[in-house]
Amino acid sequence: MKTPPSSRGPRPGSLVRVEGIDYADLGEHFGYALKRAQIGSFEAFARATRGSSSLEEITPPRYTALVILAGNPGISQSELGEVLGTARSGAMMLADWLEQRGLAERRHKPQDGRAWGLFLTTKGETLVRKLKRSVRAHDLKFAERLDPAERRELLRLLEKLTG
Repeated sequence: MKTPPSSRGPRPGSLVRVEGIDYADLGEHFGYALKRAQIGSFEAFARATRGSSSLEEITPPRYTALVILAGNPGISQSELGEVLGTARSGAMMLADWLEQRGLAERRHKPQDGRAWGLFLTTKGETLVRKLKRSVRAHDLKFAERLDPAERRELLRLLEKLTG
């Protein structure tokens, strides 16, 4: 039986330009350029989180949720959904996923015993610390063609487009 290759090669929409193809004015479209950069960023993210744990499949939204929970202990499920730009049901499913894996738990908020907040567990805190280091390193490697000032400027401009 033939062993599958370790790398599947470029995926559709990847960063790789195909030799001999005329891309016309696509390089002048912000959406096209942003999508190519997003794909590269997601590939770097996948490398950073691969093997993070035998239990977790960390996706960008799950990583974002973990980081937000780490910085905002007791955040409500609704607030988390708002931060992630997802419906309440999506935030509930994410909270359930985190809770089922022992990364977060729902607890009564100290200031309001009727309200529930999301809190990272010790396991979740440990994972967030590990992931943040790895994601930061891969993120810098992904953007290493830019000097620090260019990276700051790109982030500023992207924020301007989304703000």
